[in-house]
Amino acid sequence: MEMQTYYYVLASQKFLMEEEPLEEVLKERKRYYHEKEKEIDFWLVAQPAFLETPELASIKEKCPQPAAAIISTDPKCADWFKLRLEFVIKGEFQAPSETIPEPLASLTPTSTKDS
Repeated sequence: MEMQTYYYVLASQKFLMEEEPLEEVLKERKRYYHEKEKEIDFWLVAQPAFLETPELASIKEKCPQPAAAIISTDPKCADWFKLRLEFVIKGEFQAPSETIPEPLASLTPTSTKDS
């Protein structure tokens, strides 16, 4: 499989999924894609596995855990989310690789509530 660059915006799950109007932001972006007849190329991933790689350890340290990320194959999409969400970390990585075999993998199943 060919290497692909993935772009992400990263924040704590609490900030991204509870404090920000994320649903509204995602709907707005999906509507834009629909209008442009563009295929969806962004995904919301709770506790992204790519953060566990040695090359991204410094990024993980900067972000309160558990983290969440919006990952895209389009750098303009990541820029747009960074502008809309403001207090997020933006970056990129290459995958699939030895350390990141699944770019959209999550560390946990979708139900992350313990209480």
